[in-house]
Amino acid sequence: QVQLVESGGGLVQTGGSLRLSCVVSGLTIASYALGWFRQDPGKEREFVAGIRWNGDTTSYTNSVKGRFTISRDNAKNTVYLQMNNLKPEDTGIYVCARARGGGLGPQPRPSDFRYWGQGTQVTVSS
Repeated sequence: QVQLVESGGGLVQTGGSLRLSCVVSGLTIASYALGWFRQDPGKEREFVAGIRWNGDTTSYTNSVKGRFTISRDNAKNTVYLQMNNLKPEDTGIYVCARARGGGLGPQPRPSDFRYWGQGTQVTVSS
């Protein structure tokens, strides 16, 4: 059974930090790109960060560049999102995903990903 399980979300004040984790089971991640998206109610999933299969290339949406860092540990089948200097506009449900291939375009889309987690809530208070 394929599962992507996120953890690490919570309530934090503006300027605080969180580290999200996503453990993948039931399939390998080693040859595939991984990503984090933000899901707001009634809106399409928005790309936040992505990492190529071997970790040598990462991409971010402009609003999080310099504040968020995506990383991966293939031995643990886990992808991380370090979130620093959080802002109220970062609030949302963060969902991890495994891509259909090993690479990522400059602005990955939800259709580039095949497997999805349920998400973890991040709330940033002002």
